[in-house]
Amino acid sequence: MDRSPSIVRLFTAAAAALVMSAASVHAQAAGWQAPRTAWGHPDLQGNWSNATLTPLTRPAGQEPVLTQDEVHRIEAGQAQLVEDRAAPSDPNRALPPGGDNPVCIDSGTTCYNEVYRDPGERVAVVRGEPRASLVTFPPDGRVPAFTPHAQQIIAEMRQQSRRFGEYDHPELRPLAERCIVSFGSSAGPPMLPNYWYNNNYTIVQNQDHVMIMAEMVHDVRIIRLGEPNRLPEGVTPWFGDSWGRWEGNTLVVETTNMNPDFGFRGVPYSPNAKVTERFTRTDEETIIYGFTIDDPEIYTMPWGGEVPFRALHDLVYEYSCHEGNYALEGVLRGARFQESSENATPAPR
Repeated sequence: MDRSPSIVRLFTAAAAALVMSAASVHAQAAGWQAPRTAWGHPDLQGNWSNATLTPLTRPAGQEPVLTQDEVHRIEAGQAQLVEDRAAPSDPNRALPPGGDNPVCIDSGTTCYNEVYRDPGERVAVVRGEPRASLVTFPPDGRVPAFTPHAQQIIAEMRQQSRRFGEYDHPELRPLAERCIVSFGSSAGPPMLPNYWYNNNYTIVQNQDHVMIMAEMVHDVRIIRLGEPNRLPEGVTPWFGDSWGRWEGNTLVVETTNMNPDFGFRGVPYSPNAKVTERFTRTDEETIIYGFTIDDPEIYTMPWGGEVPFRALHDLVYEYSCHEGNYALEGVLRGARFQESSENATPAPR
C-alpha cells in the first residue's frame, strides 16, 4: 500500500495533540484541578461508565455536533422505547414479525427486553459538545476503509470458516460466547461501549501500574508505567502489551503486540498495529478518553475518537458468564443430536 510514513505520523500527532490540548483548555477554563494520588499522579481511580446513545460512526450527511433538538429526539426516543417494552404484554398476542437483529437466533422476537439492556440514556457530551459519533477523525466520523491486504485476510477467514460447520467444535464459537474475552471492545484497546449492557469499569492505581477492570467478562488490563520494555515479538496477550506515561494531567497508553485472534470488531490487528489511548480527568464526574488506531496494514489511514467516561456512584458487580459455564456444552450437544437425527436410518415399516 502506498502511504507516506511522514504524513501518517503527522496525521496521528495532530489528532493526538488536538485531543490533549482541548482537554487541557477545558480544565483550565473551569479552574478545576485534578485530584492527586499520594505519589503525585492524577487520580483516575473509581468506578466509571462509558454507556452512551452516541453511535461509533456518524451517518452520512450528519454534522459532527448534534443540535439540541436532535439530542432531545434521541434521548426521548430511547426513554420511550424502554417504557413501551416495559409495558405488560398480552400473552395471547400474535407472534411479532421477523426482524434482522444479528444478536438474536430467533429473529421473530426482540431477544432481550429493553429493561434488561443498559445502552445508556444520554448522548456523549465532550467539552460541552453533544457528539454525533464517537469517531472524530477522519473528519467524516467513520472508520476508514480496509486496505486490500485486510480484505484478503477477511476473505481467507471466511473461506477457512467454511471448512467446518458452525458448531463443529468449541474453538469455532465466538470468544465472548466461550467467556474468554468480551465481545466488541469493552476492555480494548480501544475501550468502547458495547451498546448492550455492562459498560462499567473500575480503575485502580499504584505508583507503577494502572489496572482497569471492565465489567463485561471481568476483563482486566494491567498497564505498566515507565520506559517500555516490550514483550518479545509473537507474545500477544489478549489486550496487547500496554505501557503508560504521564503527560501533564493525561495518562498516555501505547499498546502493541496485539493478539491476532482478538481484533477490533472481529477484524484482526496486524503485527505492527499500535493503539494510543489518552485518559484525562476533566472534572469530578468525567474522564475524557481519546484513542487512535494506527494499523497501516489493515486501515487506509489512522483513525480514532473520544468517549466520555462518567463517574459511576454504584458498585460494579461480578460478571458470571454462564455461556462458558454450561451453555456452550449444551450448544455442542444439541448440534451432535441434530446431526445424529439427520443421519439416522429410518426404521422399516
